[in-house]
Amino acid sequence: MAHRPFVMWPHRSLRTPAAPVEAITDDIRAIWTEMVEAMDAMPGVGLAAVQLGIDLRLAVVDCSDERGKAVKMANPEVLHASVQPRDHEEASPNLPGVSAKVTRPRAVTVRFLNERGETEDRDFVGLWATSVQHQIDHLNGKMYFDNLSKVKRDMLIRKAKKLNG
Repeated sequence: MAHRPFVMWPHRSLRTPAAPVEAITDDIRAIWTEMVEAMDAMPGVGLAAVQLGIDLRLAVVDCSDERGKAVKMANPEVLHASVQPRDHEEASPNLPGVSAKVTRPRAVTVRFLNERGETEDRDFVGLWATSVQHQIDHLNGKMYFDNLSKVKRDMLIRKAKKLNG
């Protein structure tokens, strides 16, 4: 199945907080399936529904080496973040051709609704933690480059505009 196209920055859905998911239904599960396909096709380690223009608080993350271990989340929220930072080069298919080093907490505890509609608290560390935080930012209407200084952010956006016309 083909996934819907990525919306391109500065599309409104990338700057608007997504709507909460009321219940886990077959329609929600179908969106998660589409999101995993889109994430794997990039290839990437996470995706938020807003990146496909879907205004719902849905995210998928899969940082496993072998793939096929995607964690599917509705309404994810960080409950606790470690003090220890971790730097990682982040990018987005919504602003192709550019990336930037972002510092985020090395570990987070996240609460979300899982595929069974149950509230789950899970600890994520390293790349998993970075990806989950990146997706939650998307769901809150933020892009990774919003974590940069104004000078670095402006340079990155100028470079992306040159590359993408």
